[in-house]
Amino acid sequence: MPARNRRAADAGFSGWWQAQVDEVVPGVEMMIRGPLNVHTVGEIRTALVRSIDGGMGDFLLHLGLADIGDATGLGVLVGAHHRAERCGRRLVLTAVSPRIDRLLRGSRLDRVLTRSA
Repeated sequence: MPARNRRAADAGFSGWWQAQVDEVVPGVEMMIRGPLNVHTVGEIRTALVRSIDGGMGDFLLHLGLADIGDATGLGVLVGAHHRAERCGRRLVLTAVSPRIDRLLRGSRLDRVLTRSA
């Protein structure tokens, strides 16, 4: 099994096309599990927009169990950041995995996206 599918299977997903979005605290905190890629960003984007629009203050996005598979995954994060700013909020990435951390640094998005300590 390829490494990407193994990571998804280890997180409880059967393939690279499935992701799970859970609102931990509606309008305030969300967790993404599984891949952020061209196959999953539509559903994830819709959930992010609904949650960002429905709350106030910082919006926490947990990415510890997420896997960014392609540039569209990064694009969803940038889009959520811009949406939060337009709503007078701040997107804060939490529980960022080492792989996503490397992607953010490599793309220099670590200079734009806020991360919790």
